[in-house]
Amino acid sequence: MPFDHNDHYHRLLLRRVPPGALSALDVGCGTGRFARKLAQRGLRVEAVDASEEAVAAAGTAPGVVFRVADVTAVRLPEGRYDVITCLASLHHVPFSTVTALRAALAPDGVLLVLGCYPERTAADWAVSLLAVPVNAVARLACAVRDRLRGRPRPAVGEPVRPPTMPLSEIRAEAERLLPGSQVRRLLFWRYLLVFHEDAAR
Repeated sequence: MPFDHNDHYHRLLLRRVPPGALSALDVGCGTGRFARKLAQRGLRVEAVDASEEAVAAAGTAPGVVFRVADVTAVRLPEGRYDVITCLASLHHVPFSTVTALRAALAPDGVLLVLGCYPERTAADWAVSLLAVPVNAVARLACAVRDRLRGRPRPAVGEPVRPPTMPLSEIRAEAERLLPGSQVRRLLFWRYLLVFHEDAAR
């Protein structure tokens, strides 16, 4: 698909990277597009994904260490990262994984989750219906742009799993496990969760 919903929100996420941040963990990095953008801002990035194919496709990038890892099966160093990001990856693991991610945040660090959720309520369906025509126009524009530039995106077998946790439950669990966090509904079937480690002090 020429229009990538996750890529669309890269700038939104980058604006929430704390000034002076030096280290980042990108969970579910896929082919590494967002990890590269973090590195371009001068951060040292550890990028992990459970898919060997995706990590192989990521290759190498200055400032980024890519590795195959299941974030639920490794012990993350406590208090290390200024930024931890999860782009459309948290629904692949238990939501309680955020507890380990929180422990890995450095003081004043931030956890940024661009997540997916299923439609369950009238509000969910209303936003979904609004997104459909906008999505179609964006896809067409991206397809035309890529054809003019001669740079179609190659297909890569990144894992896809439909989300099952509704937004109301995500908000409740976020408040329980990440006190002070904010969850905001976005267009294109996404939500943004922001948690600042100092917010829980």
